[in-house]
Amino acid sequence: MDNSAKLKQVPNKPGVYLFRNEQEEIIYIGKAKILRNRVRSYFQKNKYQTPKNQSMIKRIANLEWIVVSSEVEALLTEANLIKQHKPKYNIDLKDDKSYPFIRITNEPYPRVFLTRDIIKDGSKYFGPYTEIQRLRYTLKSLHQIFQIRTCTHYMDADIVENRKIDLCLDYHIKKCDGPCQEIISQQDYNRMIKRVIDFLHGKTNETEQFLNHKMKEASNDLRFEDAGRYRDQLDAVIQFRKKQRKVTANFEDRDVFAIACSETFGIAVIVRIRQGRLFSREKISYKGDENDGEILRTIMSQFYLEGDFIPRDIALPSRPNDEHELNDWLRKKRNGAVNFLYPQRGEKAKELRIAKQNAKLLLGEWIIEKKKRKEYVPNSINRLRDDLQLTVSPRRIEAFDISHLGGTNTVASMVCFIDGKPKKKEYRKFNVKTVSGIDDFASMREVVFRRYHRVKKEGKSLPDLILIDGGKGQLSSAVDALIKLKLDYIPIVGLAKRLEEVFIPGNPDPQSIAKQSAGLMLLRKIRDEAHRFAITFQRYKRKKTIQSSIFSTIPGMGDVRTKKLLMTYPNVKTIASQTPEALKEKIGISVELAKKVIALAEGRMRE
Repeated sequence: MDNSAKLKQVPNKPGVYLFRNEQEEIIYIGKAKILRNRVRSYFQKNKYQTPKNQSMIKRIANLEWIVVSSEVEALLTEANLIKQHKPKYNIDLKDDKSYPFIRITNEPYPRVFLTRDIIKDGSKYFGPYTEIQRLRYTLKSLHQIFQIRTCTHYMDADIVENRKIDLCLDYHIKKCDGPCQEIISQQDYNRMIKRVIDFLHGKTNETEQFLNHKMKEASNDLRFEDAGRYRDQLDAVIQFRKKQRKVTANFEDRDVFAIACSETFGIAVIVRIRQGRLFSREKISYKGDENDGEILRTIMSQFYLEGDFIPRDIALPSRPNDEHELNDWLRKKRNGAVNFLYPQRGEKAKELRIAKQNAKLLLGEWIIEKKKRKEYVPNSINRLRDDLQLTVSPRRIEAFDISHLGGTNTVASMVCFIDGKPKKKEYRKFNVKTVSGIDDFASMREVVFRRYHRVKKEGKSLPDLILIDGGKGQLSSAVDALIKLKLDYIPIVGLAKRLEEVFIPGNPDPQSIAKQSAGLMLLRKIRDEAHRFAITFQRYKRKKTIQSSIFSTIPGMGDVRTKKLLMTYPNVKTIASQTPEALKEKIGISVELAKKVIALAEGRMRE
């Protein structure tokens, strides 16, 4: 990137900056109090740049910026853009894309349901929730306690007054109070929704008192069925409250954050304390090697971005980056004071230790699970090992295929599968350089040699098995390349297309493998992927060749005729040696146009 001209245009104002790579993909989003100073710092010679920044700076091909009115607005804009674009070099919050919320709709008769889509229409959102089991239990409790409508109709005054919606089954089984027929007034229905909101804030006392009063009132009026229903609802509230373990005598609502990390992976835990009880425990996994302050800032800005409830007190293990801007944003969002607490002793410090312990335990579970995944070998891999009589399971398999069109634009592909799954970052494409015309054997020899010569030179991992798309000829050529590199100890097989036969070096007969073997089916899958990848690259190259061909510049020679010309004749020398009549017959063009083609080919030959 030629930075000098563009850097001079960056303003001295607060805002957000975006770095793009050559493919115009956003790779990093950041915020700054003064954009020019922050952006320039990336391009100054600085030996203290982190390895991540060094890698990112090499890939910056373009930059953009958005000027905002304040640092707080910059923080909010950055959080929104990161959530939308998921740039490669920002801290990667692994789960936040699909966090569910409880939504209370902005309607005359609101609905309450689980959602993953945030719609800015005045609806209230409670969350995010990362423990789905806990969320579903909360929703189930809500619908046991409150007669919330579950239909999806938008009920305005016209629909309710004119009875345009019939009563459904929920009304008859006492799960809905029938707002569609105005059996419950809008005022009473919204009083119930207010109790739902209090309930989601962890405040259950008012609901308990209300239900207890209604139960006694129904009993005194001899409405024993209604009294029984209120009793069951009261029991549901009490059971819900009991599941919230009491953790403190302090009844102020607060969230407690803690993080634990191992190298570039970490777990953040957020403990929600409501009315002195542990209301929920959320977890967010992240990937990144930033300091704790930057990790806390990113997690907090994303966690509170969409939710409608922010407690007054937020306990933190250390100070987040941009502490004041973060506090100002949360204070405005809450429309009240927000206190960042850093407790060192007492009850709040104990809560922080509990959250930290949870984070460490969850991180430990992740490390154990990762180790299990690393050690796990799929059945198809073990079956392939047995089918080919290998000494080790072929967990890393690399496969090659050659593709060309009539000997032109010859290319090759290499795909990599690890534990039976494609590892697309390891895929490679090759332009065949030393072979002209149709010679799949020589092309395979060249490509295999180039691939593993480079692997040896760079000290990278060698495969457990090499798969060649082809029969004995292609296989022998690949083996020749491995012998030259002294790598012929690597197991290698060829998979012939016609009868799906597997060949190994030194044996003229195909291997006896059951056609329905999981190992053979895996080989076919890998071979087909190598073929797809090669064909895709060959088509791209052919299209590029046609578009850049000197013959397509001749009036009357469009892409179709140029393609036919290049497919019929292998090079410019062959075209120059033809007669106009021969070109007319084979390409289907006029003699005059054929003369122009030959003249251009002869001119290129003289250059």
